[in-house]
Amino acid sequence: MEYEHLRCEREGEYVTITLDRPERRNCLSTDVLNELHHAFCSTGDISDISGIVLASTGPVFSAGHDLAEMVGMTEPELRHLFDVCTEAMTSMAEVPQVVVARVQGMATAAGAQLAASADLIVASEDAAFSTPGGKGGLFCHTPMVAVARQIGRKRAVEFALTGGEISAATALDWGLVNRVVAPDDLESATLEFLRYATRGSRYAKGLGKQTLYAQLEMTTDDAYALAVDVMSRAAASGDGAEWPRAFIEKRKPEWTHTE
Repeated sequence: MEYEHLRCEREGEYVTITLDRPERRNCLSTDVLNELHHAFCSTGDISDISGIVLASTGPVFSAGHDLAEMVGMTEPELRHLFDVCTEAMTSMAEVPQVVVARVQGMATAAGAQLAASADLIVASEDAAFSTPGGKGGLFCHTPMVAVARQIGRKRAVEFALTGGEISAATALDWGLVNRVVAPDDLESATLEFLRYATRGSRYAKGLGKQTLYAQLEMTTDDAYALAVDVMSRAAASGDGAEWPRAFIEKRKPEWTHTE
């Protein structure tokens, strides 16, 4: 499908979804968020896609919400905007594929939320992250839902209250990103990391991702109950049964990518 604000391109078993509004610093208007949500959901439905790269054009990954759009909105319209934003952000966790954000330049406010909502992040050495609402008049309430869950309580409070900027190196130290690479290596390093993260059965990976995110929100007892149930069913048939069988028979697994 053609989009107005995105590029969606497939190469082999991977799809790259690219924010393409460099003249607006890839800000996240309602239209952009709707397109992102559609692009992720549509790609998620393609069974032979293993991974998705979330990228952007220009020197800024994303400056966050479109403030020019927000200025003229009523409270119900703003609520709709943030609902649409939530749908776009959570769609990355809901699709079965591995989603890697490729971040260059600034990822600000909802832009930081967008990056943090991906499964994995590869950042350029020149990348930086901020939730600047803490130094202004509108706290970054929704961006911090995604960001805080990655970096821990005290760092989240510091990040949110100060509104300060952290470098890619600090983001790596804090657990917000997975890899930091030289700017010239960003594209190739992201693809290499995606290949590493998508080895094995696509079905097993999708089930694993869904279960992992679900159990992280549970008590330990409930998490084990879910994991035992899912793992028992997965190990009984399909690629889950093929994995130990191939190991015992000392051969390469033959994936069907199905249950």
